[in-house]
Amino acid sequence: MSEIPAKATESEDPSDGARSQAAEAAAAPGDAMWQSSPPGSIYDYIKVASFSIGPGGLVDQWSLRAEQLFGIPAERAVGMDPIKAFIDPDLRERGQRKMAEILDGREWTGVVPFRMPDGPDGTRGDEGLAEVYVMPTRTAEGEKAAVCIVVDVRTLRSIETDLAASQAIFGQSPFGFLLIDVDLRVRRANMRFASIFGGTPDDHRGKGVHDYLPRGEAERVSATLRRVLETGESITDMHVTGFVPGSEERRHWSVNLYRVHSGSGRPIGVAWLGTDITARRAAAREAAAARRNLALLNEAGARIGNSLDLETTARELLDVVVPGFCDLATVDLYQGLLAGDETPPGLADGSAELRRVAFASAVSGAPFSGSGKPVEVGAVHHYPFNSPCADALRTARPQRVPAEEGGLVQSTLAVPMVAHDTVVGLAQFARTKGSEPFGDRDRELAVELAARAAVCIDNARLYRREHERALILQRSLLPPGDPEASGLDIACRYLPGNAATEVGGDWFDVIELPGHRTALVVGDVMGRGLRAAVAMGELRTAVRTLALLDLEPAEVLSALDEIARGLGTPGGVQQATRTARQPRDADLSEVYLATCVYAVYDSVTRRCTFANAGHLPPVLVEPGEAALMLDVPPGMPLGVGGEPFEEVEVELPEGALLALYTDGLVESRDHPLDEGLQAFIGALTDPSRPLEDVCDHVLNTLDTHHGEDDIALLMARVQGLPADSVGDWTLPREPRSVGRAREYARGQLLSWDLEPLVDTTELLVSELVTNALRYGEGDIRLRLLLDRTLVCEVWDSGLVQPRRRRARDTDEGGRGLQLVGLLSAAWGSRRTPRGKTVWFELPLPGGEGGLTDPAEALLSLFLPASPPSRAAGRER
Repeated sequence: MSEIPAKATESEDPSDGARSQAAEAAAAPGDAMWQSSPPGSIYDYIKVASFSIGPGGLVDQWSLRAEQLFGIPAERAVGMDPIKAFIDPDLRERGQRKMAEILDGREWTGVVPFRMPDGPDGTRGDEGLAEVYVMPTRTAEGEKAAVCIVVDVRTLRSIETDLAASQAIFGQSPFGFLLIDVDLRVRRANMRFASIFGGTPDDHRGKGVHDYLPRGEAERVSATLRRVLETGESITDMHVTGFVPGSEERRHWSVNLYRVHSGSGRPIGVAWLGTDITARRAAAREAAAARRNLALLNEAGARIGNSLDLETTARELLDVVVPGFCDLATVDLYQGLLAGDETPPGLADGSAELRRVAFASAVSGAPFSGSGKPVEVGAVHHYPFNSPCADALRTARPQRVPAEEGGLVQSTLAVPMVAHDTVVGLAQFARTKGSEPFGDRDRELAVELAARAAVCIDNARLYRREHERALILQRSLLPPGDPEASGLDIACRYLPGNAATEVGGDWFDVIELPGHRTALVVGDVMGRGLRAAVAMGELRTAVRTLALLDLEPAEVLSALDEIARGLGTPGGVQQATRTARQPRDADLSEVYLATCVYAVYDSVTRRCTFANAGHLPPVLVEPGEAALMLDVPPGMPLGVGGEPFEEVEVELPEGALLALYTDGLVESRDHPLDEGLQAFIGALTDPSRPLEDVCDHVLNTLDTHHGEDDIALLMARVQGLPADSVGDWTLPREPRSVGRAREYARGQLLSWDLEPLVDTTELLVSELVTNALRYGEGDIRLRLLLDRTLVCEVWDSGLVQPRRRRARDTDEGGRGLQLVGLLSAAWGSRRTPRGKTVWFELPLPGGEGGLTDPAEALLSLFLPASPPSRAAGRER
């Protein structure tokens, strides 16, 4: 055994000693350089101490590591008996024998339990276990001494346990584990890593990241490894992409990096812990695609179908899919569908005409057709029978359209737009080169998007059809065009409360009556929508029928009341009358109530007779005066029954303005009735303006957009018949009155420059006056009225109305009224308060209706070829 000096150097730090020795070795010429930058020493991890024992068996040298291991400073340890200081009393005798043997020159090694010396305050020292190596030596004087090397056994056991655990973790880990040194080379790899990249773990020693990853990815990873080495900051979940040997599939790993240190804290490398996340990335992509598709469907549900217009709905579809789903898209709809056909033609072979209604592009402004020439928006075209688009229309299944050679588009889907098992059009979605081609999931999404748009387009088609029907119904229920009346300037407005149906229960009417009189009607059926509109149509038809009977306003409303009560009963008015006497539970859904104002205006006298059935009062504006509401007894609404209606006659001055309206104009939730009436009266401040302007001013001033009820407004400005347009004579009951009547008629017509009507008028006046003499009573009154037509009236006090009959060929008489019917444009009779009036009407020369030659009319009465359906009358 070699001798070592008993005196130790000042510094006994093993790591420092190793570094200084390495430096000396590097400086010594000819000596081998072990390592320029040593990774560390075993002494960095285990506790090793040394001390020396003098000839007397006492400690004479105490190293710094001994101070750290035993916790005793050198000044206290030097001079101590190590056996008494550290050995348990029960073992001291054996220790003394061993110490004697050592001082006699024998080496000794063994594991010795020891106890730290008691503290100055009397505290008992800790116990430990040390492995001791004692080497005999001699002092400078030649006396026997010893050097002791002590190792803490507990630290050795801990290192052994840590090594075993490290080996188990490194070797049995299901993750790829690498230890990369400071030169970015693999120092150690586990079996999991080797199983992925091939070979054994030892085969990967010395390799770098460039041996495993593509160049760009390897540069990025290398930079990250250097940053971890320099900063010590750990990296978690760093995604790395590469390939494994023998496979072209791109793999993805999640890598965690952290710096590894030696026992002294010096960095010695980087630990790499990698997990294969290829499947997880694929699942994440699928989930992201599903979320993206769901978001696209949600957006489609929110944005498609906001309009009930076919073209707008198609554009809304393209706004959703471009560019979120595709780069280019078009929508074609059947031309027959756009034209309003119930069933678009040509669905059997898919070659019917279509119109390109929408196009959208994120990359180009030129429309595409998938094959052939581009189709412009608005153009009508059709697809060839064997084309994929025609096949999609024919089978109602999506088809892939082959890409054109050298074209911009690489993938196109032709998706039929199917709603309620009916194909309404075709949508094409295209992706350009550089985008991902359509997959199965994309095709399913395209079908869903097209189906949603198709349902909205079909709804728009149904709405358009119902809207057109509603408009037809509305036009049939309201006066056509601008109503005209003798002695009145008319303007009217109708606003439906329900914009979806465009019809409701409010109505107005202007009915021309004999004698240049006019019936003005405004009514309101309680309720809304088509049900109220149908009831209103029945009442309006009844009003027109009753008006043609020339009944008084109160009589018209009484008859209308009975008709309204019969509307809700299957058996009609009679059944309603019988059931009214029996107690029953009323079904409100079958009760029809309505309010109505019926007024008859005579343009000759400018007098107007009103009757009211629970309606709002008319408003009259006289020239230079403020508007006022006429005091017309309201009466009960139509359909209630049991109460008579009263009449009020009012003389209207020339230029006066009369307004009839419904409650929707003046009443809403936000504006009570009284407030609305005052606002309506206040809006009629300038009645001299044109009536159309007055109507617009009223509707713009009042709250007419509440949508709670229909609005009907009828305004009339009084323009009485001038006095020189009226001829009025009273004739006595004598035969000479017939000739006088002809003379009066001739003279009046010549003064009106109506010579072409003289012969016909004389003939017809002669017939009517003769009838009044033969079958009437009292004095005879002849009146001629000139306005847009010529009207002749013959009055008498008789109450019996002319009754029509068919005259036989052998009858000598009974053809007078038949002659009146042949020569006049219209004729009739009506009751008056003091008798009756028989009248006829002739068109003016130059008008639309031509005059009938009296001679031909007379001959036609006796010719066999005369139509047998001609009705004749006999005077009584």
